[in-house]
Amino acid sequence: MMSELEFEFDILNRVFDGKEIRKDEAYKIFLDSKSNLQKFLKIAENIRNQNKGNTVSFSKKSFFNILNLCRDTCSYCTYKAEMNEPKLSMMGIDEVKKMAELSSRFKCTEALLVTGERPEQKYPEVVHWLKNLGFGSTAEYLVHCSELLLEYGLFPHTNAGNLTKSEMSQLKKTNVSMGIMLENSSERLSNEGLPHEDAPSKHPKARIRTLKNAGELKIPITTGILVGIGETDAEIINSLFTIKDIQNEYGNIQEVIIQNFQPKLDTKMKEHSPTHEEYFMRIVALSRIILPKMNIQIPPNLSPESYNQFLDAGINDWGGISPVTLDFVNPEFAWPQITTLEEECIKNGYELKARLPVYPEFINMIDDNLRNYVNVVTDERNYVKEKCWK
Repeated sequence: MMSELEFEFDILNRVFDGKEIRKDEAYKIFLDSKSNLQKFLKIAENIRNQNKGNTVSFSKKSFFNILNLCRDTCSYCTYKAEMNEPKLSMMGIDEVKKMAELSSRFKCTEALLVTGERPEQKYPEVVHWLKNLGFGSTAEYLVHCSELLLEYGLFPHTNAGNLTKSEMSQLKKTNVSMGIMLENSSERLSNEGLPHEDAPSKHPKARIRTLKNAGELKIPITTGILVGIGETDAEIINSLFTIKDIQNEYGNIQEVIIQNFQPKLDTKMKEHSPTHEEYFMRIVALSRIILPKMNIQIPPNLSPESYNQFLDAGINDWGGISPVTLDFVNPEFAWPQITTLEEECIKNGYELKARLPVYPEFINMIDDNLRNYVNVVTDERNYVKEKCWK
């Protein structure tokens, strides 16, 4: 009969050999990682090195806060505004052009287009605003903005919640990739008194349907989980396996973000504790073990004092970093300087490479009319040429 240590080594050897592990096995090794943290991190690091080498990537972006009104209310979200709030953003076409010009001067290559979930369904002011611009919906306006931004050398990546399959199909013509966070696959978190009670778009069935629609359309998509909002260990593991199952079926999930919860002063969860760093690091390492070949990132601005340590937990990407705009989802957390990020990578033995919002290995999925734009700025490995971002 196997000892516990032999059992763990058997599981991890299978991961090294490219074989799948089961949920119960993942849960077992995660529990054991509490007393064997350094060994657990080293295993995750080795799996990352085996599958990703010593390259760590990022996307040089500009955050276009197009419209931060939203039909949902999440207990932890500070991004959403109301009509009378100073932080309200409704970017008209002239504002989009001005931001595009600035972003181009700073050699950004990603235009992250963000809106709340279908604000026109809740706010009549949005319906009127869109009509004046010449559009019938937020999605139509995003299509127009995306077409515009390509002409400035920026590559759109839209994150606008649960778009329909038809809307995503239209956006694919101008967006090299798109994003929607799963956050968690647990329906329990939508119950009364829990974080997603007043956010029907965060119901996992809706998010999973959107991810599968993206898969059917062959759209490179970014997703991820949010750690520390009241979920259980088992719910985190289930969420990671949900992402894995979708990837196995469609092959279009280009990136998995592992994001740590940070409380916001103007939200219901302002008294909720932030995610404990050691626990978060264990989750990141577990993600690498469950998803050995996928691209995994943490937002470095949400771990400002320790983000470089997560290289030891198996990540291979830092996500989008902007030299010109705030992180409007987490405005109190500044992005690190790209030069500092590069220094930290070199110090830890890694090469920092700039990528487009679409990962190099997923460029073959983009719409044909985008290929000429991409070829101008990418090298033979499909990373951004240094002269185009430095």
